[in-house]
Amino acid sequence: MIHSAEEFIALRDSDNKEEYDRSAFEEAPLAVWRDLIQRYPDYRRWVAHNKTVPVEILAELCNYGPDIRQFVATKRRLSRELFILLSQDPAATVRQSIAVNKKTPLDILQSLAKDEDADIADSATRNAGKRA
Repeated sequence: MIHSAEEFIALRDSDNKEEYDRSAFEEAPLAVWRDLIQRYPDYRRWVAHNKTVPVEILAELCNYGPDIRQFVATKRRLSRELFILLSQDPAATVRQSIAVNKKTPLDILQSLAKDEDADIADSATRNAGKRA
């Protein structure tokens, strides 16, 4: 198990792929994830892309600007609350990512289909149509 942000970084940046053990990330305590995103801003985007990142950390990443929120919005393991929050984001790029996310709940897509940005509305309508 990973016990510190520094261990996280060392494992992530390791050239020895045998050390890159996905289960180590899956078992990392929330405190280590939090420490990583707070102390090492350059790793926030990587954390947002990481397949094992806990939903609680994805929610916390939303505090770090629209570029990070856009990466969070592409995740498929979001809580309903996060889908709602991101669908109402002031940044069009974030709403667009939610509009095309294959796991966005249909009611949220229907709401995005009324977005003031025509591209977002169209994307949400197409995504909902494919799944309905």
